[in-house]
Amino acid sequence: MSTGRRVFVVVALAVVAAFFLCFLVYPVFYVLKGSVVKDGAWSVELFRAALESWKFRQAVVNSLLLGVTVTLLTTVIALPLAAATVRYDFPGKRLVNGFILLPLVLPPFVGAIGVKQMFARSGAINALLSHVTWLLSEVGLLNAPREVAIEWTRGGFWMVAALATLHLYPIMVLNVAASLASVDRSCEEAAQNLGASRWNVFRRVTFPLMLPGYFAGASIVFIWAFTDLGTPLVLNYPQVIPRQIYDNLNEPSSYPLVVMVLVVTAVLFVSARAFVRGRLHARMSRGATRVMPRRTTRWGTLLILLFIGGVTFVAILPHIAVLLSAVAAPGGWQETVLPREMTLDNFAEIGEHRHALPSILNSLLYSSLATAGAVVLGVVIAYLLTRERFPGQGLLDTTVMMPLAIPGIALAFGYLTSFGDGPLNPMRNPVPLLVISYIVRRLPYMARSAVAGFQHVSRSLEEASTNLGAHGLTTLRRITLPLVLANLFAGAILTFVFSMFEVSQSLVLAQDPRRWPISNALNHLGGRYGDGPWLACAMGVIGMAVLATGLIVVGRFLGRRMGEIFRA
Repeated sequence: MSTGRRVFVVVALAVVAAFFLCFLVYPVFYVLKGSVVKDGAWSVELFRAALESWKFRQAVVNSLLLGVTVTLLTTVIALPLAAATVRYDFPGKRLVNGFILLPLVLPPFVGAIGVKQMFARSGAINALLSHVTWLLSEVGLLNAPREVAIEWTRGGFWMVAALATLHLYPIMVLNVAASLASVDRSCEEAAQNLGASRWNVFRRVTFPLMLPGYFAGASIVFIWAFTDLGTPLVLNYPQVIPRQIYDNLNEPSSYPLVVMVLVVTAVLFVSARAFVRGRLHARMSRGATRVMPRRTTRWGTLLILLFIGGVTFVAILPHIAVLLSAVAAPGGWQETVLPREMTLDNFAEIGEHRHALPSILNSLLYSSLATAGAVVLGVVIAYLLTRERFPGQGLLDTTVMMPLAIPGIALAFGYLTSFGDGPLNPMRNPVPLLVISYIVRRLPYMARSAVAGFQHVSRSLEEASTNLGAHGLTTLRRITLPLVLANLFAGAILTFVFSMFEVSQSLVLAQDPRRWPISNALNHLGGRYGDGPWLACAMGVIGMAVLATGLIVVGRFLGRRMGEIFRA
């Protein structure tokens, strides 16, 4: 290794290590220390008080149940969807694959605002049921017509679980489909030749072989549902850990809750990575039997399309609710199935509202800065992981992925407490920490995309450039980076669109209305009487357009490898 290259590696490692120590390790350590140190002495008083608190125990149990419930529900939906798209060939398959990703274009936080309107006591669902009961009474199937006034939004736990499931099942599908496609078909054929039924083949051969991919997706789904703040906030369901932390930010009682979140997610994350890496499972190799999709019959095609269409329709109900609320006149969609009056005034009002347009512009700025920072760090990290050899390389790889296991609410709480008395105090100016927190949380996506790009570039091209006298940085700039540009662009788009709608960090760190990102304005408008929810839904439609565009672009660049982005 030349002297210049050695210096570059040392400086790059120092910068990356300093970044993670300052903005990942230090805030987490500060929270852990604050939970067990009181007046300079070790104390477990906070944990004792928390364990004695009925609210604490209830929040922990509900959050764990929520994570398990959402994981199981997404599994029930994802397994048949993945099997249909991987093992069968039918007309319209490419279009169907696009439909499966539709729920990702709307954050559940925004969808909850629209669902709250649609499922309200005087909302569209009750109006539809009232029409149905009246019709049944007219044909004699009911004794008398009656008005339906079910309080759907008081479902609390199940409403939150349903919205989380409808948003997260595509992530499970991506992981399960990728894992199922890599299963060696000859293993299944051997079991069938020995007389095993299709169910036994799936239970004892196929599923164990695809278990690492499933576990990777399940861990992400569980962590996401376990730590989501936005949906419980909009649906007014406070009996979960993220809500308890948010409602008690300045109270010492939040420390045990944050520690609980960190411990659960870290254990699950480490277990998932160890399981996926250490599990012996069949992979596609030389001589393996590749799975060839079977052409379906007419009835088989109809059955698959009906199932996927039904799931997709239910999944996009929040999208429909947001869209209809956005074009309804304020107060004009009550006790009717569809809005009585449609208008685009809500979109025009966004430009004049004192919080709406400024928050969109703020989010564009913050997300752009975070994307630029993530691209630089992601490229440096990917280069170190794929082109250099140094002690602690495995530790760097694990550290880069750790933000997937540290929930936004926990990281934001750590920033708020650890930097609250210094120059980065978010109460004075939240922008620096907001941008940094976006970088930390989305860096795994950027790093994974960059690593995948570097791994697909032959080192012989770089060696040829070096042999011709090019400097290492020149080779990187003129040979390597142009060849990995598509992956970098895909990672940058993902970083940008997910930073735009980051909820937990935005709500915790940005308290000044002048510097609110879009999530804060949505939360403010969604809970305001009058035209607030309608304006929030109009902003949500803009968000749907941004997310949809981003995911389409990323899908074009990454293709089937897109599922690798959403893995623990």
